Amino acid sequence: MTSNAIVDQIREKALAEGFDAIGFSSPDPDEKAAGRLEAFLRQGFHGDMGWLESKAERRKSPTALWPEVGTVIALGANYGPDHNPIDRLESLRHEARGNISVYARNLDYHDVLKKRLKVIGRWMCDTFDCEVKVFVDTAPVLEKPIAQRAGLGWQGKHTNLVSRAFGSWLFLAEIYTTLTLAPTAPENDHCGTCRQCVDICPTNAFPAPYRLDARRCISYLTIEHKGHIAAEFRKPMGTRIYGCDDCLSVCPWNKFARASKEPAFAARADLEGPELRDLLRLDDTAFREFFRKSPVKRTGRARFLRNTLIAAGNSGDASLSPDIKPLLDDPLPLVRAMAVWALGRLLERAEFNELSEQYEASETDPTVRAEWQSPDFSR
Repeated sequence: MTSNAIVDQIREKALAEGFDAIGFSSPDPDEKAAGRLEAFLRQGFHGDMGWLESKAERRKSPTALWPEVGTVIALGANYGPDHNPIDRLESLRHEARGNISVYARNLDYHDVLKKRLKVIGRWMCDTFDCEVKVFVDTAPVLEKPIAQRAGLGWQGKHTNLVSRAFGSWLFLAEIYTTLTLAPTAPENDHCGTCRQCVDICPTNAFPAPYRLDARRCISYLTIEHKGHIAAEFRKPMGTRIYGCDDCLSVCPWNKFARASKEPAFAARADLEGPELRDLLRLDDTAFREFFRKSPVKRTGRARFLRNTLIAAGNSGDASLSPDIKPLLDDPLPLVRAMAVWALGRLLERAEFNELSEQYEASETDPTVRAEWQSPDFSR
């Protein structure tokens, strides 16, 4: 069987299993992508994501991860929303509702796509007598450069993949195989002079086009960052409690995007603008149950409450205060500190000062004491 015939069969199988885009790439090192990774790490832009640095050498080339690989198959699954996510941000703030990134409003895409990849992988092994390894953002793989080399799209100025067919909304996955197959033509950069994604960032996370300082990115801060969120980023976060879609949402190429038909990626009603009041009341058991099959569960209750308390403080809704006050007694400083910050934003000074007299003297954590001593009363 010819290489082209195998490629056609794999493409047909991938589309039948629910993927929307597929391309093929050689496993040769991508020197440009490797250089960008090195610069990113050298500047410390990865923040808490130590796993990026510890496995950097394995990321630079598919053969460094698996020497036997002959071809990398890049796949994309459309998760396009049925509306522009940025349109609702302001109304959510006034409604005291949290904003969860589009990709996390239903089932965890890792689980959904991994099952599909295993089906395709087993079929390939049986049909073509080859070996495969499958990945969904779970291994040291430079997914976006690989996807560009395989023709799925290009890395835009926000560093995310942009597709001419699906805009900003593609989940990426890879199949490494021992088969040597004809590569797809790589995609060119079509950003032109546009820089809407760079200019809209609420926290100025792009020091330059095509460069991201993750330490300033709301997606990083709300998902990956384990510690306290610096004061300079709290107000720009608004009511974003898990991720941020701003730079994706404004991309002009989204005019060609279309809503996903995959039920697993359609937003759950209770995750599309959930009430902050309800989220503040979640104990650990309730948190794990509510987000049982959602990627949000990866943050854990403490970080999620940290984010939700910041959103509450930004909501301007003082009626949330009775649900925030019990969190002043939470065992975790990460939660207590943001409960103090949120109350400083919502309460009148006299009421806040009464609470301060009650709690500050007995507070043992310096980060929480600092919030009591320097409240943010700006509205």
